[in-house]
Amino acid sequence: MAAAGTLVGVLVALFAPTAPASAHGTLTSPISRTAACGTEGGATARSAACRAAVAASQPGAAEAWDNLRVAGVDGRDRSVIPDGKLCSGGLDQYAGLDLPRTDWPTTTVTPGARFTFRYATTIPHQGTFKLFVTKASYRPGRALRWADLNTKPFLTITDPRISNGAYVLPGTMPKGLTGHHVIYGIWQNSSTADTYYSCSDVLFGAGTEPAKTKSPSPVSAAQGGSGGIPAAASGSASPAATHHHHDAAPSTAPDQVEPSAAAVQEPAGMMNGSRWPLIAGIGLTLAVLGAIGLLALHYRPKPRHRRG
Repeated sequence: MAAAGTLVGVLVALFAPTAPASAHGTLTSPISRTAACGTEGGATARSAACRAAVAASQPGAAEAWDNLRVAGVDGRDRSVIPDGKLCSGGLDQYAGLDLPRTDWPTTTVTPGARFTFRYATTIPHQGTFKLFVTKASYRPGRALRWADLNTKPFLTITDPRISNGAYVLPGTMPKGLTGHHVIYGIWQNSSTADTYYSCSDVLFGAGTEPAKTKSPSPVSAAQGGSGGIPAAASGSASPAATHHHHDAAPSTAPDQVEPSAAAVQEPAGMMNGSRWPLIAGIGLTLAVLGAIGLLALHYRPKPRHRRG
């Protein structure tokens, strides 16, 4: 039995899947800079702006694109997050997201149109989402400051439902805006001490087609998040969302996106939601059972032979 226990321990060390990285989510519709420039951002990750952002950030930032969070903010965003560092949350690891550029990957939207915002989640948490937009006077090409944003969010939702690995935030795009603007997302957790930040570049106005882009995908319904919570189960058990719209009534069709908005496709499979842990676990189980069987054969009592 001691030998069997030792062998099992060795097998666990050799075959146990690596623990997933701690990661949680970001806006993927409209696509955020973290999603566009992450390792699964597709063509957008190879854009000039994203290459510059990765070069100006610390190593590993692109792989941790869904983990931009700051602990202990507790609603004091404007006093904790420095001016000019809103997109990085003031974290040196993501400093490249604050670069003053005009060529960030964008999503074309229509002012005042209904829009379903989607926030990919790899570890679901309870909390409140607040989306702000830059003022009409905003001029792109400079690092985002608090003075560039309207003081009140245009959309506030608490504990929204999860569908296909993403929080669903039905809302309405702000009115009276044209050209390049930034939607600033703040997700303050109530189940943890963390607050998440994101910058999504959008182009308000009709007649301008955005570049074809791909954004990282939330965990599919068949996969589990890196926190071990299946997305499908999380979505079905999610509490009812509380909506506060400051500029228009909420959409009557929560999953309907305004047709003129850019369709940002989401590739299947997120690096933190793969099936590798399940496959490795099955392999480990089979290996352990085989090892125990071999030990049982080796240590079984040998039959005694009677002498003539």
